[in-house]
Amino acid sequence: MMGTKEKQKIFSNYRKKIANILDENATYSNWIDWKWQIKHSITTIEQFQKLMEIEFSEEEIKKFEHTIEKFPLSITPYYLSLINKDNLFNDPVFKQSFLDERELIITNRDIADPLSEDKDSPVSCITHRYPDRVLFLVSNVCSMYCRHCTRKRKVGDKDSIPNKENILKGIEYIKEHPEVRDVLLSGGDPLMLSDKYLEWILDEISKIPTVEVIRIGTRMPVVLPYRITDKLINILKKYKNLWINTHFNHPQEITKSAKIALNKLSEIGIPLGNQTVLLAEVNDCPRIIKSLVHKLVANRVRPYYLYQCDLSEGLTHFRTPIGKGIEIMESLIGHTSGFSVPTYVVDAPGGGGKIPITPNYIVSWNTNKVVLRNYEGVLSIYQEPLNYAHNFCDRNCIDCKLELHLADGEESHLIGIEKLLSDSDKSISLIPENNERIKKRRILRNNKKLIND
Repeated sequence: MMGTKEKQKIFSNYRKKIANILDENATYSNWIDWKWQIKHSITTIEQFQKLMEIEFSEEEIKKFEHTIEKFPLSITPYYLSLINKDNLFNDPVFKQSFLDERELIITNRDIADPLSEDKDSPVSCITHRYPDRVLFLVSNVCSMYCRHCTRKRKVGDKDSIPNKENILKGIEYIKEHPEVRDVLLSGGDPLMLSDKYLEWILDEISKIPTVEVIRIGTRMPVVLPYRITDKLINILKKYKNLWINTHFNHPQEITKSAKIALNKLSEIGIPLGNQTVLLAEVNDCPRIIKSLVHKLVANRVRPYYLYQCDLSEGLTHFRTPIGKGIEIMESLIGHTSGFSVPTYVVDAPGGGGKIPITPNYIVSWNTNKVVLRNYEGVLSIYQEPLNYAHNFCDRNCIDCKLELHLADGEESHLIGIEKLLSDSDKSISLIPENNERIKKRRILRNNKKLIND
């Protein structure tokens, strides 16, 4: 339970002022009520100006109005209270939550669905891209509309709201595909669902014996930490295979309220991870990211991914070169604890999945030595074993001398680089479908066949 001083810090005079502008009878109890926060979300330019006590120019308002027609505005009062209005246009919270006319810049490289989630959707609400896991979109509503959202095409769209029938189809798909051992609930934000409805979904998935892991992707601890109620905690603690990934992008977001929410989740044993998006003018700075990961691990949150910003429509102004991400990784690897270092990934356009990007640490190698460099630039040699006997693998796990001892040790169908490296497959190359050289071979082969015939 929070003491009086902690409550006073959370409901500061500034937040009390915001609350009373939105609702003249608002109290501390209202402020920490997540439903009150949702009900009083800031959705207009006029509201924002009034609460921030600022006045945009007519030209600025026109630009914002054009933006809001395409991409709606919604900010929780809590998240708005984190904005430093004295440095408004440089504030990282402002940039992530308020309108920017640059969102209307659509380049010929921008894609409405850059990750091809819809193309990899066998049934409504399910994206099945990786062999053993699925993305389950159980909501299309968020407590706040992040300006950098990769699903801007769907969030808030009334035609995209998953109903119970859609959810049941998704659950049935998981039941029918025993290879799915990991289910990621996402959206929108799954924690926008009512406690009862969320519990029902978790119960139904938990009944599927082949599902080993359930994950929830949510930004609630960042933009609306009061959603992590004691009632919700009592529901979540029932599920022993539950993981939660959240989405802090800047140290400014890790407030007292956010820490309380994270602590509630970690205290009941839920492993916590964080997925940060690299955003120009927000966190594209090695010192900011290092501060962020340090604050995360201090609150028992493991930095999981550092995402390169996707090629979604309206995100051009947020994207950095990949070189900036590499620079940031160079400032983390070796310079801080290993568990504080996220994996830097590009979620490949077209549904290629997450591709890890890392600085080069192998300088060179020959048949028995590998030359490595460390974070300081020191070069070292790793001596390869001279007497290593290759363990030939034909994927016949039952007869293998290694003690696997797994009832489910059967191998799935080999694909990609794993296929080329396997001893059990005779493939010598992977060739793109429209390779010109192979087309010429096919034509020559057909011509020879016609001549011979």
